[in-house]
Amino acid sequence: MRRVFRRLWKNYKGWVLALAVLVVLALVPLPYYLFMPGSADPVEPVVTVQGGHKDERGKLLLTTVYSLPVSNVYLLAYGLVTGSEIEPKNRATFGLNDADYEALMKQMMEGSQNSAVVAALRYLGKPVQVVQKGVEVRGILPNSAAQGILHQGDVITAVDGQVVANQDQLVRDIKSRSPGKTVRLTVKRDNATLELTVPLIQLPGSTGQDAPQTGLGVQVVTVQKVESPVRVDFQTGNIGGPSAGLMFALEILNQLMPGDLTKGHIIAGTGTIDVDGRVGQIGGVEHKVVAAERAGAEVFFVPADIGPQDHNQRDAEAEARRIGAKMRIVPVHTLAEAVKFLQSLSVKPSSSNR
Repeated sequence: MRRVFRRLWKNYKGWVLALAVLVVLALVPLPYYLFMPGSADPVEPVVTVQGGHKDERGKLLLTTVYSLPVSNVYLLAYGLVTGSEIEPKNRATFGLNDADYEALMKQMMEGSQNSAVVAALRYLGKPVQVVQKGVEVRGILPNSAAQGILHQGDVITAVDGQVVANQDQLVRDIKSRSPGKTVRLTVKRDNATLELTVPLIQLPGSTGQDAPQTGLGVQVVTVQKVESPVRVDFQTGNIGGPSAGLMFALEILNQLMPGDLTKGHIIAGTGTIDVDGRVGQIGGVEHKVVAAERAGAEVFFVPADIGPQDHNQRDAEAEARRIGAKMRIVPVHTLAEAVKFLQSLSVKPSSSNR
C-alpha cells in the first residue's frame, strides 16, 4: 500500500502542490471590499417607543448594503453577482483599520438614532432638547492634507470663525468650496482650543457615488446630547452607519401618531436625517433599490438631489429602470415630505397586501 501511495505522490505531487498554492492564493485577502444588495428589514421590531403602538398593517423597511473584505475567491466570483461592485479598502473604510471603522459605524448609527428621535418629536411639537457641541474627527483619509494637522478625537467647533454645531453643517459648508483652498478650523483637543489651517482636497466618490466632492478628507460624527420626554429603544443588531435615520423617524411617528402611516403598503427607504428633519445623501443607494425591490416594496424613499454633487435620486431612478422595478421611487427633502406622501396614499385592502 505504501508503494502505491509513493507512486501516486511521485506522479501527481506537482498537481497537488499546484492545487495547494491555488487554494492559498484564493484565500489571500486583498485591499478591496465587495459591496452588494443587502436586506430590507421591517423597522417595527427594531424601534420601540414608550407609550406608542405597534399595529401597522403594512411595513416600513430599512435597507442595507452587504459588504465584506475581498479575497481572490470573491474576486473570481465578482462577475457572477448581479449588482455587486468592488471598492478599494482605504476608500471603503475611510482609511481606518477594521476595529476603528466598526466603531465609527456604530457611533454613526447611534447618532442617526438620536437625530431621528429629535426630528420625530419636533415634527409632533413635543418638547425635546438637543445640545450639539461640534463634530468629532473619527478618521483621516490617507490622501488627506489634514494628515499631521488634525488628530483622531479632535472636535471641530467652527470653520473660518463660523460656529459648526453638527456634521451636516460642516459638510454643507466645506463642499461648497474649491479643492486647494484652505479653511481655518477651531478645534478642541483635550483641554486646549486650537486654530488650525487645513487645505481642502477633492474627495473620491463613496460607494455608489462617483462624482468628486470637496472635503477635509476626514470622517466625522456629531457630538450631541439629547434629552427626550419619550423613551425610544433601538435593537439594530450589527447594522451600522447613519443611513437608516429617515426610516427610524418614520417608525417613531407611526407608533406615536393615531392611525397607521403605512395604510397597508410596503414602504422602503434610506437617507440620513438631522435634528431639523432634513434628509441627507447616503452611499450604496443602487444596492438598496435592489434590496427593496426584492422585498416587494411598493415605494422607495430616497434623498432628493439638491446640489450638483448630489445624485442619490438620479442613481436610484436609474437603477430602478435597469432592473425593471415595479416600486415607485419617491425623492424627499425632509421628514415632513415623507409623512405628507404617506398620508396621501389610499388605504390598501387587506386581501391585496403583499
